Parts: sequence; structure tokens; C-alpha cells
Amino acid sequence: MSHHTSAFLVIFIGGGIGSMLRHAVNQACTVLFGIHFPSGTLAVNLIGSLAIGMLAGWFAFRGDGPLLRLFLATGVLGGFTTFSAFSLDAALLWERGQTVVAALYIGGSVAAGIIGVFAGLSLMRAFLS
Repeated sequence: MSHHTSAFLVIFIGGGIGSMLRHAVNQACTVLFGIHFPSGTLAVNLIGSLAIGMLAGWFAFRGDGPLLRLFLATGVLGGFTTFSAFSLDAALLWERGQTVVAALYIGGSVAAGIIGVFAGLSLMRAFLS
């Protein structure tokens, strides 16, 4: 099996695990806190951001294999929440002294993401009505 194929396979398996974990956290938060606030999404985003920070630190100092990094960061955490990758990207921009770029990335991502949701809703409402 080639490295390229192995990479896709470990990401695929990790993504499935991360997605199941996200669903489990969402279910647990619904039971614990109800449905009136997106506590599951908040929990997943906070846990994922902490976890990717820990992984980035680990890999920066230990330099373990690229397949393990792909499995854990891209696969498991990517399936769990992409907010963790967004948070890491923003933190790295900030640490590199690119504070304006970091602020634009954060503000632009949030604003464009919300606008995208509303645009998608509007398109589907128009299409389906």
C-alpha cells in the first residue's frame, strides 16, 4: 500500500471515530443540559481546540510520524470538529506576529460562515417553494 493510500485510509478511519465521538458528546449534552442552547457544539469545539493544541505541542516537540498526525489531527479531530483546526490556524497566525491577518481570518471566517448558512437556507427555500 502506498503512503498516499495509507494517508487517506488513516484519515478515513480517524474521521469516523471523531464523528462518532462528536455525536456521543452532543447526545450527552442534550441529556445533561437540554436543547435550548447548543451545549454539545460548544463542548465539542472547546474539547477539540484543547486537544489540537496539545497535539500540536506534542508533534512540535516529539515529531512523531506523519500517519499518526494525520490520523489524530486531520482524522479524529477533523471528524470531531473542524473548529479545532480553525482555532490552531488563528493561534499560529497570532504567534507569528500576524495579528491583523489573524483578526481578519477569525472575523472573516465567522462572518462568511454565517452568511453562507443564510445564503444556503435562502437558496433552498427559493428552490423548494
